[in-house]
Amino acid sequence: MRLVLVRHAECLGNVDKSAYTRIPDHALPLTPHGERQARAAGPRLRGLLGDRPFGVVVSPYRRTLHSLALFDLDPAWTRQEPRLREQDWGNLQDDAGQRTQEAERNAYGHFFYRLAHGESGADVDDRIAAFLSELSTHPPGVDALLLVTHGLTMRLLARRALSWSVALFESLSNPATCEDRVLSRGPAGWTLDRPFAQWRAAEDGTEQ
Repeated sequence: MRLVLVRHAECLGNVDKSAYTRIPDHALPLTPHGERQARAAGPRLRGLLGDRPFGVVVSPYRRTLHSLALFDLDPAWTRQEPRLREQDWGNLQDDAGQRTQEAERNAYGHFFYRLAHGESGADVDDRIAAFLSELSTHPPGVDALLLVTHGLTMRLLARRALSWSVALFESLSNPATCEDRVLSRGPAGWTLDRPFAQWRAAEDGTEQ
């Protein structure tokens, strides 16, 4: 079984953080550059998925759904999955509070820090664990799944599948917009096609 993980294309919140103060996170649109990114990513994703039937599981956010549409793929079926959504930061944010929480989160650690009106990384990890536990070894009628999701969610999907430590997770950077990774499951368990960028060594010495 193969899972092709891809982050959505560039959205307004990626280039203008003030957008979170006036637009709900789930409703943030792609930028014009993001639309071009998604169109360009389509052929690459088709190559990764191969010629056999595949399914799509997509976060129900505007930016992930629009990215998927612009990939111009032909899946056997598509399912929206709220558990693949972005980490919840609460409702509309105020600019000063957002900056304060980002600074506190960086100092405290992205996994355990709980946003004031949202989730911790550990909360996202829990819903990812539930999603993976329900994932069939042989999804109906397909040989691979494309998961269209978000940067932190991609890292936590890999963390859960590969049993990485929290320290290793916190040492990794989010993938770039429209960047992909492939998780494959064989008799010995899950493997990842290539590592995530790492901005520091993991404090416990573990490696990808």
